[in-house]
This record gives sequence, structure tokens and C-alpha cells, in this order.
Amino acid sequence: MSERSQTFQVRVRGDIACFTRPEFKVERVSYEVMTPSAARGVMEAVLWKPAIQWVVESITVLAPIRWTSFRRNEVNSVASARQGVVFCADEDRAQRNTVALRDVDYGIEVHFRMTDRAGDQDNVTKFEEMFQRRLSKGQRFHQPYLGCREFPAVVEPWDGSRPAVPTERRPLGFVFWDFDYRQSPPKPTFFEAWLENGVVSVPSPDVVLAQSEAGGPS
Repeated sequence: MSERSQTFQVRVRGDIACFTRPEFKVERVSYEVMTPSAARGVMEAVLWKPAIQWVVESITVLAPIRWTSFRRNEVNSVASARQGVVFCADEDRAQRNTVALRDVDYGIEVHFRMTDRAGDQDNVTKFEEMFQRRLSKGQRFHQPYLGCREFPAVVEPWDGSRPAVPTERRPLGFVFWDFDYRQSPPKPTFFEAWLENGVVSVPSPDVVLAQSEAGGPS
């Protein structure tokens, strides 16, 4: 078991969010709740170091789930080296419908693990203090976002005083957890998510990866 930090409480909110479901090929449709991988990305926007790996424990829904839809211009394909220096995106652009979330607000419980890339001078306390300082001062490596880069996120400490939106226990289906980067190419992994009293409990990486190896959802 690698050395781990304390559990941090972080509030993430924004006007628009889209945590895209992979099963929809034409429309971009969001999951009902923020995904663990999106939450990890927000933490890495605040503090990313090779010596640590972020682990999301739970995602609490602090605002009612509300939907919005609109059309966006998207590029059908990505530029490749075979296309040379010039890539004309305007010729490959298409309008697609997006079904997104609006006025989102989440409380995230998260910790980090030390990785095998940690140096002799790296330790848990050092990175705990660094993260808390950067979070409280609003320091970022890059702009955190809510699923898509054009949907910026506000990130701040969460003291737990804002209560979860009460909900009955209900299934959210199989939700994208993250990529298994031990595979080449990286393999997407999923977990069976439930929303209970406004909280999605996220299984540990060891559990999700073991299920994936055993032929679970992927």
C-alpha cells in the first residue's frame, strides 16, 4: 500500500458542465453527475506532480441536477502528421447538439497517493501543505474545467456546511471512472454508480482495476 495523504474537501462549481457519455456517437450527452476522471482533472489543475496520484473518494451533489441543450460547432476529426503543417478546421466542422448540465455545484472528497516516481525529498506533508496553500490562494497550473475546456470551473475549499441535495438511492448506471494507463493503449474503465442521499461513492483504484482485469465493465 503506497503512502497516502489526508482526505481533502474541495468545492467545484460552474455555470455549464458536460461529462460526456461515450455511448452517444452523434450528440454530446452528459452524465447526470461529475465523473471521477473529471474530478481528478480539476485536482491536477490545482496541483500536479509526478510524485502524487489523485484518488477521488466521493462526489456530493450540492445543487439540483438541471439540464440545458444547445448546438455547438465541433471538428469531425483531429489533425494528423500526414496532413502536413496546414489543417483547415473550417472545412471539417459540423454542428452537433449538446445536452449538458447547468448551475452545477459539487463537493469532492479526495486524497493523493505517493507514486514510485517520488524523489528522496518528496513526502506526504510537503504536498499536503502545497495543495492546501494553492487551493486557498486560488493558484492553478491551468484553468480547471467541467468536462469540456470551454466550461470553466470555480474551485475552492469546502467545509461541508453546504448540504447535499437530498435524493433517494437510485442507480446512475455504469459511469466512466478513468483510463487504465497500465494498458497500451490506455483502457477506459467504468464502475456501477449509485446516487444515495446526494452522494456518489467512488470505489478505490484497486477495486476498479481488479474488476476490469476480471472482465468487468470496460
